[in-house]
Amino acid sequence: MLGSKLISILRRKIKYYRLLWLKHDLPAGLSVFFVALPLCLGIALASGAPLYAGLLSGIIGGLVVSLISGASLGVSGPAAGLTTLVAASIISLGDYKIFLLAVIIAGCFQLLLGLLKLGVIANYFPSSVIKGMLAAIGIILISKQIPLALGYDKPDFWTGSFMHLFSSQNFIASIKNFNQEITRGAIIIAILSLLAMVVLQQPFAKKLKVIPAPLIVVVFGIIINIFFTRITSVYTLRPTQLVTIPSNIFSNIAFPDVSKIFSNKEIWIDGLFIGLLATLETLLCTEAIDKLDKHNRITPVNRELVAQGIGNMLCGLLGAIPITAVVVRGAANIDAGARTKLSAFTHGLFLLLAVLLIPFLLNKIPYASLAAILLITGYNLTKPKLYRNMWSLGWKQFIPFIITIVVILFTDLLIGVSIGLLLSIYFIISNNFKAEYKITKTKQHETEVYYIKLNSNVTFLNKVNLKKALDKVPAYSVLTIDGSDCNFIDYDILEIISEYANKAHDRHIELHLKGIEKVNITAVH
Repeated sequence: MLGSKLISILRRKIKYYRLLWLKHDLPAGLSVFFVALPLCLGIALASGAPLYAGLLSGIIGGLVVSLISGASLGVSGPAAGLTTLVAASIISLGDYKIFLLAVIIAGCFQLLLGLLKLGVIANYFPSSVIKGMLAAIGIILISKQIPLALGYDKPDFWTGSFMHLFSSQNFIASIKNFNQEITRGAIIIAILSLLAMVVLQQPFAKKLKVIPAPLIVVVFGIIINIFFTRITSVYTLRPTQLVTIPSNIFSNIAFPDVSKIFSNKEIWIDGLFIGLLATLETLLCTEAIDKLDKHNRITPVNRELVAQGIGNMLCGLLGAIPITAVVVRGAANIDAGARTKLSAFTHGLFLLLAVLLIPFLLNKIPYASLAAILLITGYNLTKPKLYRNMWSLGWKQFIPFIITIVVILFTDLLIGVSIGLLLSIYFIISNNFKAEYKITKTKQHETEVYYIKLNSNVTFLNKVNLKKALDKVPAYSVLTIDGSDCNFIDYDILEIISEYANKAHDRHIELHLKGIEKVNITAVH
């Protein structure tokens, strides 16, 4: 009887998840696949790694990490934030096979952090900083897709910071020759693709929701380019403006040379650095994606680190570059209506099947169509409404938010978040200065009477302001310091008050202490 009930419950759950997958997670997985494909290739290229390494990372992030992770909407894969470190590591170690050992060590480090439950640091990132990070990623995403949408056929915009666009390698510095660099066909495809994406997101287009909008846009782009090829060569896209996947991409996979793992301490140093950077980026992205989740689900961060660690160990063993949780993929997943982790798994499955079975078809996809999809994703991360909302919350929320954006744009993600975090801590400390004591002033028979009321917890953070307040009390006055309602008074505060008792006598100030015990200060003189 019990067995039949369990079977019945299991069948209902399978039916429920099958319907959920067909209606929501399958289309979302397909959408993320179109976002992930060019990013996997571009990040591998930017890292100085073989092209297959980026695709393998995307496949492992989708098929392996998604199943182990507790994230409902997060999607893992190769991250732009690691490209500089990965490229430097490959060059310094001199052999890609040795670099893969560093990736395995990075994975072991992340696994250890997860098992030791050190992922809780993600809970201490302020909301304003996380929102600033998301907005900055949106701006960078838009800025780096615009050249591709205009037909600029050097798709290396996954590297560097926002300011990288203004370098001599990119089109803004070559504005004189800009007309020669762009292709009118790409601009037409990008504009029509953008219009299609906007129209398909409108309420009246609900009937078409059965087919994912990115799929319609990609097919649309392929058809337009075929049409251009047939009627005129002026608008036809160049091969460099189309996705390029070699038919034998996995034929020369490199595997790690395990025999050399103890041959060079640089392998271990690079591994720990990659592991640390990947961990911080994953925790930040996890926190950000949780904020975008309309169902307010919270990702178990320690389990996420375990999943990322296992994923990176597998990346190292199979010849792939390291992975993290990625905001762009997660945001695209949410925009596409994903409900469960099955969407991330589906995107990994599509990557694997597409690369193995239909690379010739993928090679017909215009970068301009993919750029249009990512432009919409970027806009959704940095909508004007977000800035208005942060402004309405007051300058103590708005300043860390806007500073985080600016610093990320001019440096990188981790430096921007660190500066935003320090700024938020400054506001917390400055509030603490004011909150833990209150000064009132009255007059009795021509004598000034001051009353300092200490609140619940007075710590060393209040030292500076309390010293200033005490020094402002004039001679020949009465001062009462009341600590009777305090739960805790830091020793530093008691020392300041005890030292002030001597000064008060010299300045003819009548001092009264309530609920405060003097401490022995002779030892410090």
